[in-house]
Formats: sequence, structure tokens, C-alpha cells
Amino acid sequence: MEIKEKTGFYRLSWMQRIGYGSGDLAQNLIFQTVACYLMLYLTTVLKINPAFVSGLILSVRLIDCFWSPIVGRYIDNRNSKLGKYRAYLLYGGIPLTVAACLLMLPQAATWSTSLKIVYATVSYTVLSMIYSVVNIPYGSIMASMTRDNDEVLKLTSTRMVCANIGQIVVQAGFPIGLAIFAHTVIDWNQATFMAIGTIPAFIILPSLPMLKNWLGKKGLYYLLLSIGFIGFAILFSVGKFFDVESCNTLVQAAKVMTGVGLLVGSLMWALVPEVITEAEYRTGNRPAATVNALAGVAFKAGFSIAGWITPLVMGMIGFDLASEESALPIDPNAWFTVTCVFAIIGFVLLLFCFTGCKERIATTPERPVTYGEMFAEFKANKCLQLVLSIFVVVFLASFISAPVNAYYTKLNEYSPTSQNAILWFTCIIPAILLIVVGLLIYKYPLTDERLDEINKEIEARS
Repeated sequence: MEIKEKTGFYRLSWMQRIGYGSGDLAQNLIFQTVACYLMLYLTTVLKINPAFVSGLILSVRLIDCFWSPIVGRYIDNRNSKLGKYRAYLLYGGIPLTVAACLLMLPQAATWSTSLKIVYATVSYTVLSMIYSVVNIPYGSIMASMTRDNDEVLKLTSTRMVCANIGQIVVQAGFPIGLAIFAHTVIDWNQATFMAIGTIPAFIILPSLPMLKNWLGKKGLYYLLLSIGFIGFAILFSVGKFFDVESCNTLVQAAKVMTGVGLLVGSLMWALVPEVITEAEYRTGNRPAATVNALAGVAFKAGFSIAGWITPLVMGMIGFDLASEESALPIDPNAWFTVTCVFAIIGFVLLLFCFTGCKERIATTPERPVTYGEMFAEFKANKCLQLVLSIFVVVFLASFISAPVNAYYTKLNEYSPTSQNAILWFTCIIPAILLIVVGLLIYKYPLTDERLDEINKEIEARS
């Protein structure tokens, strides 16, 4: 154990793993609220034009493309007494909680259209920028805790289980919470369909080390993607040729299968420490925050493209979210209350994450990293380019269907044109994107054997 401690291959306790993972649970309580429900809030509660909402989501993410590298560079070039990375869980956690609570003010529903647009633009932009201040250093903590690949895999598994707990709590809990606070009947089929795709995470993620040894890293990804593709095909077939409500058991089973395929998005975070290590091997610096900032940009790019395309193209097809009957209650007070509950719980979890993490491999460059060097690293690091491409596509597949899922269980209540729009975004487009993800994974070059060699050479230099 002592040798391991001296060479950077640290063993982590379960308390450290869970402590770190609680940070992802905290952030997902806010992020999933935005990813799954903000678009619906703006279009169905505030009645803002879907075309504007589409442009707003894209614009904010474009701002983040410039903002995230600034945050990453700032963090990589500095040290804080409270921890190089974990300090930002506190520095950013408080304003993040406040910004999340201000995102869905009930008074906004009574304002003029112009004021609603200004409010939506400012509140969403501020929340997104603060979120990066927490999310980027949080992702960097993982690469600073150990070099051991097995430990990183366990840490990733724990983190992603916690993230999926946050996802299932929001995706199922938000519509249930809305129904409770709006004093309407809870649609249990809808709530289950929204969240049941997360169930595979609690089975597969704890078994990752065993599955990886059995199937190999790429073999595991291919299996998950294949199951997900079949699930989307079943959902399309049921929605196109049968009555969704009468096939509820098959529909829920197929949604679980799609969750298996989309779980690859969670596993991609395990590749980020690999890319950081490869960069350290070539350059001598360990640009954890910089790489996580770029990964965050790619992740958010997938989310933003989904948020941009969904309301815009659905409107072109003939399904206007602002004018169609909403699949969720539209009581502004209910939306505000549920959002505040998730945000406050999230802050408490960020405090737990801060106390549960221990950084032991966190380096600061002898001279500040420039933006030119950041671009040069992206240009030189082929592994990073592939990982970022996978992030964009797999999270585009995840989020392009997220807001529309609320409408799938009520498919028969809409016109044939609207049904086609819903099926395209809940089934067809995500299935095509999973195929693209598989092709990108095929090109990824870093094997576990090569990573072990690289880590040993790095430690030998030290």
C-alpha cells in the first residue's frame, strides 16, 4: 500500500468514491431540470415562441464554447488553499443554487412577452456560466485522485451511478412534483416512461469492471449500443403501428433498452482521464481542467444542438410546443417550487462532495497555459478529438428526445402529423446517432495495456 501511495497509484475508499459521486448527483439535479424541462417551461408556461427558445439555447451554448476554456485555463494555472479543484464546489455552489432558483420565477408568467424574453435570456445565460465554474473543476477532481486505471473505472462507475440517481429523480420526480404542487392527477405511466431508461445504469455501472474484463472496453460499448438501437426500433414500431397505451409493458421494456444504449454517454467520462494522461505523457503537463473544459464544451454542444433542433424542426413538421396542449401541468408556482427543492438539495450534496474528495495528483504548470497552447493540444491530441466527437453525438442522442418523451405516452391524443414529429425525435434520430457513436468508438486508439505503459513511464520520470 505504501508503494502505491508513493507512485501515484492510489487506492480509494468507498467513502471517497461516494463522496466524489455525490457531486455529480448534485449537478444533475440542476442540469437534468434544464435539459429535460426548461424548453417545455419556456414554451408551455411562459408561452415564448419555440423558434426564439431554439435560438436562445444555441446562443447560450455558443457563449459557453468561449467561456468554458477560460474557466479551464484559469483553474489549471492556479492553486487554492481549499484545493486546486474542489474549492470551486463551494465558490460556485452558492451562486449556482441561487441562479437555479431564479430560473423559473412564477411572476414571470404575468410579464409582457418582451420582458419574458429578456428574463429567459439573462437567467439561463447566468446559470449556464456559473454551472461551468462548478462542473469543470469537478470533472478534474477525478484525474487528481489516482492514476490507477481500475480505481478510475470504479470511481467513474460510482460517479455515474450517482449521476443517474440524479437523472431518475428529476425525470420522474419533476412531473410528479408538478402534479402534486399543481393539485392535478399524477400520470404514473408518463413519469415511469420519463425515468425508466435510467434503470440499466444501476445494474450495469456497478458491474463495469467485470463486464470490461469479459467483453473488453470496445466490446462493451458495442453491446450497449446494439441493445439501445433495438429499443428505439421497438418504440418506433409500437408508436407507428399500434396503440401505445395498450402496449405499455412493451413500451416500458423498450425504453429500458434505449437507456442501455444511451448509457455509453456516461461511460465516456471514463475516457477523459485517459486523454489527460496521454497529454501529460507527451507534454509533461497534466491539463486536467483544460481537457475537462473541452469535454464539457462537447457535452454541452450535444445538448445545445438538441435544444436548438427539437423545437425548431418540430414546429416545421407541424408540432408547435407553444400552441399544442401541454403534456405537463403549466402552473408557474409548481414549476418554481420543484426547481427550488432540487437546487437546495443539490447544494447540500456539493458540500458533502467537498469534504469527501482528496486531491493528490494536481500539478500547476511552471508558466501559465496560453490559449494558443490549448488549441495546439486539441490539434495534436487525436484521442481528445475522438472523445469530444463521441461526446457531441452521444449526448445529442440523449437530449434530442428528452423533452419530447413526455409526449410519447400520450401519442394517440395528437394528430398524425404531430405523431410523426414525436416519433422522429423519440426514436428515429437517436437510433441513427447511436450508429455514428459506434463508428467513432471503433477509431479510438488507447487500450488499457497502452495506458498502463504510459502511466509507468510518467511515474518513472518523476
